[in-house]
Amino acid sequence: MLSFLNALPSGPLISFTLLLLVIFTIPPLFERLRLPGLVGLLVAGVCVGESGLGLLSAESETMKLLSDIGKIYLMFVAGLEIDLSQFRKTKNRSMGFGFATFIIPMMMGITVGRIFGFGWNGSVLIGSLLASHTLLGYPIVNRLGLVRNEAITVTIGATIFTDISALLVLAVCIAINAGDFSAASLIGQLVMLALYCAIVLFGFDWAGKDYFRRTGDEQGNQFLFVLLAVFLASVGAELINVDPIVGAFLAGLAVNDVVGRSPVKEKVEFVGSTLFIPFFFVNMGLLLNLSGMAVTLTTDITFTMMLVGGLITAKLLAALVAKLLYRYSWSEMLTMWSLSMPQVAATLAAALVATKAGVITEAVFNAVIVMMLVTAILGPVLTAQFARRLTVPQDLSAAGALARITLDNPVAIPANAKFTVLIALANPHTQQYLIEMGAMLARHEGGCIVPLAIAKAHVHMDDLHLNLALRQSDRLLERAVAIGEKYEVTAEPRIRIDDDIAHGISRTARECNASLIVMGWSPTTSLQARLFGTVIDNVFWASHCPVAVMRLLDEPMNLQRILVPIKGITASALQTVRFAQLFADTHAGEVTVLYVCNRYTHPHQVEQIERELTAYIAQIAGLVSIKIKIMHHENTAKAILYQAQSHDLVMLRSVRRRTIAGLAVSDVTTEVLSEIECSLVLFGDTLWKPTEAEAIASL
Repeated sequence: MLSFLNALPSGPLISFTLLLLVIFTIPPLFERLRLPGLVGLLVAGVCVGESGLGLLSAESETMKLLSDIGKIYLMFVAGLEIDLSQFRKTKNRSMGFGFATFIIPMMMGITVGRIFGFGWNGSVLIGSLLASHTLLGYPIVNRLGLVRNEAITVTIGATIFTDISALLVLAVCIAINAGDFSAASLIGQLVMLALYCAIVLFGFDWAGKDYFRRTGDEQGNQFLFVLLAVFLASVGAELINVDPIVGAFLAGLAVNDVVGRSPVKEKVEFVGSTLFIPFFFVNMGLLLNLSGMAVTLTTDITFTMMLVGGLITAKLLAALVAKLLYRYSWSEMLTMWSLSMPQVAATLAAALVATKAGVITEAVFNAVIVMMLVTAILGPVLTAQFARRLTVPQDLSAAGALARITLDNPVAIPANAKFTVLIALANPHTQQYLIEMGAMLARHEGGCIVPLAIAKAHVHMDDLHLNLALRQSDRLLERAVAIGEKYEVTAEPRIRIDDDIAHGISRTARECNASLIVMGWSPTTSLQARLFGTVIDNVFWASHCPVAVMRLLDEPMNLQRILVPIKGITASALQTVRFAQLFADTHAGEVTVLYVCNRYTHPHQVEQIERELTAYIAQIAGLVSIKIKIMHHENTAKAILYQAQSHDLVMLRSVRRRTIAGLAVSDVTTEVLSEIECSLVLFGDTLWKPTEAEAIASL
């Protein structure tokens, strides 16, 4: 084995291939063992590093470059993931809790550092490593529908204060360590930092909004703009003697409002989470010295225990301060504590920078790794326990969601407008069921259907392929008109020649003031589709009205039993229920609303959800029967697939959140889409559009 490893050639290409092999195989294995994938990357780094097989070296130029990019990308994504809209709603309390959960751990870290003989600069930096936090428990509270709970929102908002403050302390400490300390140099450094922060936060935000508005849907150039902003901010940070991770985090905050939850953000995160960020964690494992770690856990065990214990205690005290100041419940306080406990992203990046700069020792770095492992496991476990005791916020009640649907529906059709269903036709083998579905909905609402066929444009309008496409389109539309007559619905067929199929569909829908777009669905999981999107994705993102993507295995008239899974009582979820009720009402079907919760969900929360769903359904139920089913299951996708076996049609929702540039993103359960065996409808509705004042201001 050793002779085989020694026979392997060396070089950047071999190192890159080994890295790809590691990040492709190791995280899934650890996740099967119910361990975080990042822990697997750290372990893999140790195994292939100098402490193990010696295949990779942290000192190689390849690893230095990829690790630096991964570190910058990690901090950028950390800033990009912070929900600024939630922060603005509770900014005063977020700043208050942020200060408490920063200063108390900071003082605790300084105390531990001074007790063990570190200088003031090193002790302050140790304190800053304890002051930030990573929201590893966010997916848990999001799954429980508790993100809008004020205590959760305050904790999320506090991340902005703690991460920025911790990174600025890191920058000052490294600057002091690099030169002679003086009050004048410190003031000068702080002034430069203030100017730099203002330029990045406000300048990049303004430039990004202007560029996105001018480029429209040119996602490739927008993706490059975001990357350029990240690395420009990082280079700018180096120019003022600040570590690049500070600039990367600030750049993430700066372009946060610009990209929102757009396709560009999806692509940025996809590239980062797939390649560069895993490279950083593997490099962290390469830097771990097993013998040094063993020494730390034996001779320096007291320091490690005090560091970990001090962090946990300090975060608990900070949450207690927030409870007393803002009168939160004990469950809310404990949830805030568990959410703010994990130390991963900013802490690891800062610890690596501080170690390389010589501000902290290798023993401290090893202790920080131990702290990361303990808090990364303990924090989410405690969050899952404490968050279940919280109740669903009142603004997510059925009454509130219903009010948003009826009073603030961004896709509401004017009262005097005709209900128009645009049906995009492409496949002659599936068009019949699509047209029948559209015709049933249009007849129920007294409207019409607009069958649409798109012919791909060519340079010459007399091109042979274009003529062939037009003849095929004519045949599709003739059949569509015949089906419309069968259902006694007016059909207004259209042929469009367009360079882009998705644009052709969304633009025609806008021109005919469509109330609904109906499309056929064909799954794709190719890398090209992940990076550049499919026609369905782009129509979802660009259309002005709801979109229903369908895979119908039987005539719509025979789809009697309709299942609508919902994740929470939100406006978008209830819109999907309303659409299912509309379809069921066309042929006396029945609708089952499925809510999946895990077996640890508090009974009071389950009762509240059932009560609010019942209240909402009582207001919309027509001639059809709408049932409520609450199911306890650890895997939501498996629960939906199990229930789908006894239903004819499953109606899922695709959340489309738009940015100021008019982009959007589809978020669906991939596992359900790939494994479901009955008919399927993917219903998407817009959750954001600019007000008239915002639209005028953006011109």
